[in-house]
Amino acid sequence: MSRWIVLGLPVSTDEGVMTLEELEGSPEDAERALLRAANTFEHGLWKVLRREVFQCSDRSYFIRIHGRMNTHSFLIQLAELIHDSDKQVTI
Repeated sequence: MSRWIVLGLPVSTDEGVMTLEELEGSPEDAERALLRAANTFEHGLWKVLRREVFQCSDRSYFIRIHGRMNTHSFLIQLAELIHDSDKQVTI
């Protein structure tokens, strides 16, 4: 039997969105960077005891990182630049 998770993500102005990596490359390069972040991001925890990675879509993962004292949860998504007014790029 498969294991699933249903997410309800609150939006908070107290917590900022972090850019874990920025890159130029093919969709495959970007997907590899996304998976690498899901498997290695530690949010500054001194020691990670357990990591749970749930795939939400081809471009997003929900991760729970369990440390000695705390558990942190993150939605890690891949986003593609579709407009940059500085460079007049629009897709």
